[in-house]
Amino acid sequence: MKQYKKMLVSILIALFFVNYTSAQQIRWMRIGDVQSPFSEEGAEYETIINYTGTNSNFFAWQPQYDINNNVARLKALLIGCKNFYDPVEKKIKSVKVVGTTPKAPADPNQIFPVEIKLIAKNPAPTVTVDDGSASAIAAYDTWDEINPNLPCDRMIIIRFHTSIGITVTKKIYAFSQSNHSNYFIYEFIFKNTGIINKKGDKYEQKLDSVWFYWLYRYAFGGVSSSWGSTWGAFPSLWGVSTLNHAFGTNPSSTEYTDPASKFYKLRGFYSYFSPVNKDNPQALTYDEDWGCPNMNENGELASAKYAGVVTLHADKSATDKTDDEYQPRTTWYISPDIPIFATTSPSQYDETFMADRWAAITEGHPTIQHDDLVGSDYAENYKDSRRNVGGGVAMGQGFGPYTLNVGDSVRIVVAEGVSGIGWEKGREVGANWLQWKKGTGRPTLVLPNGTTTTDYNYYKKAWIFTGLDSLLKTFRNAKANFQSNYTLPQAPPPPAWFTIESGGDRIRLTWADNAKNHPHAAGYVIYRSKGSVLTWRTVYEKIFETSDPSVTSYDDTGAVRGFDYFYYIQSKDDGTQVPGTVLYSSLFWTLTNTGAVLGRPAGSALEKVRVVPNPYDIRGRFFQFGDRSLYDRIVFYGLPPKCLLKIFTESGECIWEKMHTRTTGDEVWDSKTKYGQIVVSGIYILYVEVLEDTYDTWINRDNRLLYKKGDTVIRKFVIIR
Repeated sequence: MKQYKKMLVSILIALFFVNYTSAQQIRWMRIGDVQSPFSEEGAEYETIINYTGTNSNFFAWQPQYDINNNVARLKALLIGCKNFYDPVEKKIKSVKVVGTTPKAPADPNQIFPVEIKLIAKNPAPTVTVDDGSASAIAAYDTWDEINPNLPCDRMIIIRFHTSIGITVTKKIYAFSQSNHSNYFIYEFIFKNTGIINKKGDKYEQKLDSVWFYWLYRYAFGGVSSSWGSTWGAFPSLWGVSTLNHAFGTNPSSTEYTDPASKFYKLRGFYSYFSPVNKDNPQALTYDEDWGCPNMNENGELASAKYAGVVTLHADKSATDKTDDEYQPRTTWYISPDIPIFATTSPSQYDETFMADRWAAITEGHPTIQHDDLVGSDYAENYKDSRRNVGGGVAMGQGFGPYTLNVGDSVRIVVAEGVSGIGWEKGREVGANWLQWKKGTGRPTLVLPNGTTTTDYNYYKKAWIFTGLDSLLKTFRNAKANFQSNYTLPQAPPPPAWFTIESGGDRIRLTWADNAKNHPHAAGYVIYRSKGSVLTWRTVYEKIFETSDPSVTSYDDTGAVRGFDYFYYIQSKDDGTQVPGTVLYSSLFWTLTNTGAVLGRPAGSALEKVRVVPNPYDIRGRFFQFGDRSLYDRIVFYGLPPKCLLKIFTESGECIWEKMHTRTTGDEVWDSKTKYGQIVVSGIYILYVEVLEDTYDTWINRDNRLLYKKGDTVIRKFVIIR
């Protein structure tokens, strides 16, 4: 029993230590079509965002349909060199390899974070619904500083030292322009500073044969296989069904040099979802499971997307800063579950262990690509003691070898992106496919090239496979952006503020007119969803479009009582900056996460105006209007649709006034004067004056005058503080 208690105490101490050491800073990029957290350690380990309500993956594409529309399971960064004199052990190591682990936070004796900060070019717009903050990104877009000269819309800067003596500076560029919002550009500077520990101690030495290696494991199950489980095979959540393919590994090949090649002058890799046999809850065949269709509902395709990385620049050497087209020199696929990656406490002193890591990061190029090797089989059936031990296959990219004298640095720039046919097209294709499969309908199956087919499995796959072309276009956009020194055409900015007000017969939307100052401003579009937002079931519909950038309001008269409505507005250009393409501001700048509703209709007579509660007793505020009662809210009910409201003290001083124009019978007062002061206990007077004549327009009733302009009513109420 004593031994048992002793063991239990040891386990509890160990668990406490793990939780303590796992605490690390992250910053989110949440402004575009791809969104992700980033770690101060330089790479994102498995379950880095293991929050309630998430499936523990990250790097989400089209997150307006759920942040669990993600593709990344884990990443890692390793740095190695040869003939390293280790100042801790005081001896030369044949190889030294340090870095992050894909399975847990980095070893605090190898990675020493210095800073992480999010820089914004401009603050996000102010988004409100019924006077309350309602921005879908406000909780995540927590920038540390503003820099209007930023070359992108958001930048994260991460800097950390390593025990190998190299200091890493990582810059992450994010863009909100509609053609460039589905990728991030990463710029790495690796500098031999000689700093080897958290205290900043230095041991300066020349570093020989330095390699930089990244590991990526993508997983495309997304919302189909979240922790709550929906319709997909759960193992796809960690990537058992992922296939990988590297390209551009030989700069002299036709694939790379021929302008007609889809990989022309591109070097990188892509990953994508393949069918799942293991634990498939829908019992689909190999041909049927492409895209992971939702058999339970309308056939939505959860996994019709591709992700990957393209190299934009890699220094030839520390002294030659031109691009080395032979980089990366390692592109092997490999299992992240083998010991050199899976161990949560990797040794930087075990030479045999590091030699195995060294072999992986310097391995070169495979003779056959992962997806070609698997062929027309389930990806999980491919087993290899090094490439796949059952949990899925990751892609490695190694850059090197470099020689770094003290003070030397190497710059590597890559872009990581996601693309595909999109959630809306995935709904359409999946629904058509499902009707054919179940025999409930025979919709025309139009292929991407415009021809038709009756082979519904071929139809679905044909559309899914166009995702590769979309991803390669994303890579080319990123490359053009980088080569232009980030001078891409800009869409007009989003409105500086976006306000939604619930009404009695309409929901009113108003916005700032700052976008009209853009030389190519050409108006706005507004989208709305009914009943849900930020979930895979959400359907957004365009309800308004104007070509006049001076328009600043819209009344949504199509809303139905009993539903919550969510909105976003986008500024648009005139289509001349990129011929044939209209550029839009990101929808995420203004997407609301609080529902607007049709409120109580305006009162039918002035005598029905009332103040609630009356008296107002601060001691009971928690029982009156829920959490919002923290603002000492008093509500005026039964108001005319358009009226002037004033509040007077008992002595006749006007302390607050407002034009009520929301066409509803409700208005809220926060117990503050027009100068922002909280009112004291006392007797107050509400004055209501009708602003315009209002007639009863109910169906089957004759028009009759309800309110006459200039009519007034007064209500007394008491505040007890």
